[in-house]
Amino acid sequence: MYTLVMEEKTDTHFLGGSRSGSSFLLEGYYSVQFSINNKSPSYIFKLHNTSLNRLCIVVKDDSFVFKQLQIGDILNMEYNQPGTPDSSKSLKTKITSKIAHDHFAGHSLVGLSVMDKQDENL
Repeated sequence: MYTLVMEEKTDTHFLGGSRSGSSFLLEGYYSVQFSINNKSPSYIFKLHNTSLNRLCIVVKDDSFVFKQLQIGDILNMEYNQPGTPDSSKSLKTKITSKIAHDHFAGHSLVGLSVMDKQDENL
């Protein structure tokens, strides 16, 4: 089965914080892929960890996907490790925040929280 993937390109770099530590969720996962309302196309974003050890993605404010994502939405997201497409993990994920990014004009941090009970301690 073929999935159309549209990558939301952003010029991102380290957002502060450390990828180590017990509160970083899903250590070793690099990106997240999802579709809005379970319809194609799928979107893929690089995962970031903020200085407060919160999981997020950076999204352009004027993009279709940013406008569709609402705080409180729960989506099935596929978490991917770099270079290993067979090791992805599909988890229910809640959109927790949409905060303007101070380093990149026109972009926001979209906070994510995994809802699956099996991973709530990660």
